[in-house]
Amino acid sequence: MTGLEILSAVLLIGGSALTFIAAVGIARFPDLLSRMHAATKPQVLGLMLMMGGLAISLGSSQVTWKLTLVVAFQLITAPVSAHMVGRAGYRTHKVDPEHLATDELTEDLERARAEAEREN
Repeated sequence: MTGLEILSAVLLIGGSALTFIAAVGIARFPDLLSRMHAATKPQVLGLMLMMGGLAISLGSSQVTWKLTLVVAFQLITAPVSAHMVGRAGYRTHKVDPEHLATDELTEDLERARAEAEREN
């Protein structure tokens, strides 16, 4: 085995392990915010490692650019989707406010409600 094949194998195994850890976290964590964290942080890093290992393994510049786009779109969409899930969970009372260190969303929602009432 060459050095590149070993590096590729290490990246693929590491990425698979992180993705598996993310799946276990989603299944095992008790609340929405913990599950949301498990769904984004290790999963994105796991995908990055797997795409890096695949790019090294295939060794094609055309494929590498496509894999780079996959990683870029994942980096763009994962935080946005986690943010929207968190907001939806907060608004549907799936998030326990006692577990929050700071609660800025309540202030924003109250300000928006007050402005909506003033307009009506």
